[in-house]
Amino acid sequence: MTVNFDAIDSKIICLLQEDGRMPFTKIARELKIAESTVRARTQRLIQDGIIKIVAVSDPKMLGYEIYGNIKLIIDSAKIDSIIEKLRKLDEITYIALLTGDTDIDIDFIVPAFEDLGKLIYGKINRIDGIVQSRTSLIVGYEKDTYTWKTVLEQAPSTGTPESTNPKPC
Repeated sequence: MTVNFDAIDSKIICLLQEDGRMPFTKIARELKIAESTVRARTQRLIQDGIIKIVAVSDPKMLGYEIYGNIKLIIDSAKIDSIIEKLRKLDEITYIALLTGDTDIDIDFIVPAFEDLGKLIYGKINRIDGIVQSRTSLIVGYEKDTYTWKTVLEQAPSTGTPESTNPKPC
């Protein structure tokens, strides 16, 4: 695997994962480098698609009562068309291609159960090529983090689960 950042970039990433609004001057002080260096490196990390700086909101606090996950079994010959149609649905927040007994994993948020029915039966299940959908509702989050280490911050792998799992910075 090729990484397009160095140890200083990795430390900047870790600090921004803790606080995405951390001033560049504070990062510079912490890392003992110039503020202009932090600014330039952060801009490059953003432009290269290595990081995104966004406000992560709580769906419940925004009025969304129902959130969950749908696993899809599809006709793989129609995957491009299916993905294109799923991307257009505002209720869907995440789409991933899978290996195993299902093909696509999606997360969604909707205001109420009525909207969930419209999403599943009126939109998703009407997409040509979807063979089966399995819906699970999220009743609570036990862990939701965005502070994992970069590969440069990982301990050398010893083959044990503790050394191979991403851990917070």
